[in-house]
Parts: sequence; C-alpha cells; structure tokens
Amino acid sequence: MVIPTLNEAATIGSIITVVRERLVDCFPLVDEIVVIDSGSADDTCEQARRAGAMVYLAKEIAPEQGHFAGKGENLWKSLFVTHGDISVFVDGDIRDFHEGFVAGLVGPLLEEEELSYVKAFYRRPLHEGGLQLPEGGGRVSEILVRPLFAMFYPSLVDFVQPLAGEYAVRRALLEKLPFPRGYGVETSHLIDVLHQCGMESFAQCDMESRRHRNRDIAELGGMANEILQVFMMRAERDGIMNFSQKWLSRYAGHAQFGGSESAAKNNLELVERPPYHTLHHPPEA
Repeated sequence: MVIPTLNEAATIGSIITVVRERLVDCFPLVDEIVVIDSGSADDTCEQARRAGAMVYLAKEIAPEQGHFAGKGENLWKSLFVTHGDISVFVDGDIRDFHEGFVAGLVGPLLEEEELSYVKAFYRRPLHEGGLQLPEGGGRVSEILVRPLFAMFYPSLVDFVQPLAGEYAVRRALLEKLPFPRGYGVETSHLIDVLHQCGMESFAQCDMESRRHRNRDIAELGGMANEILQVFMMRAERDGIMNFSQKWLSRYAGHAQFGGSESAAKNNLELVERPPYHTLHHPPEA
C-alpha cells in the first residue's frame, strides 16, 4: 500500500492505523504500508512513522534519477522502494477511511486473473462555507475529464470517478506505464491501460462515500491544466488530435487560475517519468 503525502498530518495517522490493525495484524492482506512524502511542512512524516508506516522523502529515492515535485512523481518513486505484486494507492487526506478502501480494491485482482486495474468510486460531498453538501465534490472529473472521455475515449466514460486516488494495479502493469509528474497521472494511466490492455482489464469498486479536503478554484484550475496537457498528449499519440509542442508550451506558460489579477500563473513543464521497466530492462539495440 502506497500513500503519497504533502501536509496530511490531520488524517495520515488514522488511515495507517486502520490498515495496520485490520489488514496487517488482524487479517494479513497488506505486506507493506509505505508513505512517499513531498516534503511536508507539518508533522505528517512523524505521524506516519508513529502509526507504523515506512516513510520516504520522494527527493531521496533514486537520487540518480533527479526529482520533480508532484503526485505522479511520488507514485513513480514508490516503485523503487516497494516489492508487492499488487500496488494499492490511497490518498492521504481521507477523513472517513475504512479498510474497504484497500480490501475492496485488492479483492477483484485476487479473484479474477484477467483484471489488472481496479478503481474506486464513491459519492463526493462538498464542504463549502462551513456547510457540507451531500454532492458536488469531484468537480474537475465532472466538468473536464468525463466530458473529454465521452468525446474522445468513450469507453472510459464508464469510470464514475476517473480521478479517484484510490486504485489497485498489478505491479507488472505499473512497470510498463509512464508517470506524468503531477495530477495528470490518473488520467494518463486510464488512457494508457486502455491502450495496452483494453477495457476488459478494468474493474470498479463502490466505496459509497469519501470525505476529504476540498481545494479552492485556483488549485483546481492548476490541476485541470496538468490533466489537459496530459490528455492532449495522449490524444495526439492515438491519432485523435493534432497539436504542436510549441502550442502546448505556450498554453502552459500563459495559464492563469483564480479569476483575479493576483491569481498565480502556472508554467508547468510537462515532465513524464519513463516506464520503470525500461530503467532495468532497456530495449535491445
């Protein structure tokens, strides 16, 4: 099990404790609980260690490969320090975490050999103005990713929560996938697994509900920017669209989020980590 973190001290300890007590000590399903941290300013790492996880700083893993900030970078670096046949990824900010977030994802892979990738889905409550609305979370999924999938990769529109950070994947498949360094990693993996294995390799698991830290509009705009770049790169590869790299670079350099003059601009270089398999098994000349 791998948890990418950045300032998750409020929730990381309880997540790890649930997994350790119920899926390690009580029922031996999980072999490793690994936290890959991006350099938290709070005591995320200490809380994780105290709860029983192995904790690594992403920048210190495989230093010969260099380091980039981003969620995808953390997930890619996890391949250097984990050893299980199945990797389960779980976000570190879940407030209503239960063991089903792991057992429900791993179960189909243990039961069905033809499956390689199991994605969670759930209702997404939205916290706004001190109130909790029963629906309304997952905004980037609903206004960007699922419409794009419906138009250009219609098979993938069946994913209820395409950006869910909770999913289980056979390591043999993970090692064949490139990893964009940022928030585009989930989108890229769905497209790439579809490209390599077809829809028959996928499954979904209903987790009912997931409460977490909701992000503001500026943060969601930056996330959407990263996802859109990754999507366009795949669509061009698959012959669906045709863009120039010069245009993509210009778009990324001028993207601005937040709707005000003080809003931060994102200049996100689209960095993709190569498939882990290629680092250890380079192609023959």
